[in-house]
Amino acid sequence: MTPTNGLLLLDKPKGLTSHDVVAKVRRILHEQRVGHAGTLDPMATGLLVLAVGPATRLLRFAQAEVKRYSGTVRLGVATDSLDADGAVVATGAVPTITVAQMLGATTSMLGTQLQVPPMVSAKKVGGKRLHQLAREGIEIERKPREVTVNLFEVTRTNDPELWNFEVECTVGTYVRVLLSDLCARLGTLGHLVELRRLSSGTHHVDGALTLRQLADMVDDGGEPLHPASCFVSHLESVTLSVDEERQMRQGQQLALAATMTGGEVAATDEAGDLIGVLRRRGEKWQPELVLPSSSEPADE
Repeated sequence: MTPTNGLLLLDKPKGLTSHDVVAKVRRILHEQRVGHAGTLDPMATGLLVLAVGPATRLLRFAQAEVKRYSGTVRLGVATDSLDADGAVVATGAVPTITVAQMLGATTSMLGTQLQVPPMVSAKKVGGKRLHQLAREGIEIERKPREVTVNLFEVTRTNDPELWNFEVECTVGTYVRVLLSDLCARLGTLGHLVELRRLSSGTHHVDGALTLRQLADMVDDGGEPLHPASCFVSHLESVTLSVDEERQMRQGQQLALAATMTGGEVAATDEAGDLIGVLRRRGEKWQPELVLPSSSEPADE
């Protein structure tokens, strides 16, 4: 791993977009190739998984990971964005809700389901982001997409209008839509007032740096990046010989001696550094993605 190639775990502060965070990281690391896996809205905080340098080519592996969130929902008030950053569009009475009623509602929302993206979102339709259309007063039909909710727990607070929650869901799930739908099932309105991403796959916010900690670590000559291999730790791994590595870097198919069960495998060199990813092609393995070696310059 080079100083500008690897995985970075960042704890995003409230008020910044994910794009803002990427811009700040680029300046701190003096590296333009920085990308993130999974957008967080400005009001949200928590884990942002970033790739730096050649490792940006591995982002698709992190983007597919299951996410876990915690937060707070306010009942009785709806906003146009379904969160606290939006304008209030409606209010309603909050019925008395028992723990059993809440459990019944959340349990009914577990599993695979179709979810309609909100108008105030970064999703693109026809080359234009939905939130841009929403600001122009335009609302269009959005195609529902399949999401899966693995865990949905909601607990009461001392305020009957505020409930805390924890959610584990697949990529692409809009938590604010999920909470708005929950409120509707309970016979009221609601919107998200706090949201924090706790984890993405095996990566947890407890191991993340703040922007200030990142800047201080870099100034002190520290190494804030994790190896690029962390992006593909869920894949089977094979160690290549020097000759096999040369073949892979030349784009040649390999006949691996080891028995692999999946369709993709992470290939490492004898020092344990990630070379890239191989994809099954019949009885052989085709280079799908090859990272530059530490002895060669990365592509600009």
